Amino acid sequence: MPHAHRIEPGHKVHLAEYDTRENGGMDKEKGQARFLELNAELDVIQEELYAAGVNSVLIVLQGMDTSGKDGAIRAVMTNLNPQGCRVESFKQPSTEELSHDFLWRVHRVTPARGIIGVFNRSHYEDVLVARVQKLVPEPVWRARYDQINAFEGMLAASGTLVFKFFLHISKDEQKERLLAREADVGKAWKLSAGDWREREHWDEYQKAYEDAFRHCSTDVAPWYIVPADRKWYRNLAITETLVDALKPFRRSWADALEAMSRARLAELQAFRDQQAAPAE
Repeated sequence: MPHAHRIEPGHKVHLAEYDTRENGGMDKEKGQARFLELNAELDVIQEELYAAGVNSVLIVLQGMDTSGKDGAIRAVMTNLNPQGCRVESFKQPSTEELSHDFLWRVHRVTPARGIIGVFNRSHYEDVLVARVQKLVPEPVWRARYDQINAFEGMLAASGTLVFKFFLHISKDEQKERLLAREADVGKAWKLSAGDWREREHWDEYQKAYEDAFRHCSTDVAPWYIVPADRKWYRNLAITETLVDALKPFRRSWADALEAMSRARLAELQAFRDQQAAPAE
């Protein structure tokens, strides 16, 4: 059974129906063991992806404050080669970014072929924060659903495999995590008064996410809801989804690598033949 919930195109989502403390019938020990197995497999897949240079992978992570985006990145990418990875974080837009269209700052850092790119927050902030905080008029953010779909469709047509994960935590779990940070001087640097202010808009954000899933989960760029109250389960669900979805592409990567190997061997043989030829 998949541990992340894939949202079918056009499906109307009610986040309250998804259990944030889901465990897939496993305890933590078993879940962590399975995660390590899958993470090792993802390491092999990344090597093939990088070497073949046929596709790129874009992983989008979204969620409420404290949902575990940073932790998920550290865990899922534990065994991956940093040479083939790139992580981008999107905070409040700069003056330069605001002078362009909302997708400009995102498009310029999408992953090249062979690379796994991770977005810690993303272009979806422009239909979430922009909507809840009323930073732009409603007709503007509503039009962005179609613009996002066109953008992601273009990425997919160019060989980018897009996976979007919503780390789904409960309001109570968020409160516990915020208070835990506040009580720990070593982690208090992660806090800001803004975390608590944003929490006051919890229901509005839940609605904004639900609409984003319904309008922007597509066959080529699906959304997945990841139960995230249990950190070990969150890591397992994301890694499992990636491994299962990338496996079918390994055949085409193997074909590309075989063709590459044949070309290299032919080049090497030609070099040796040239070296062995008697001088005139």
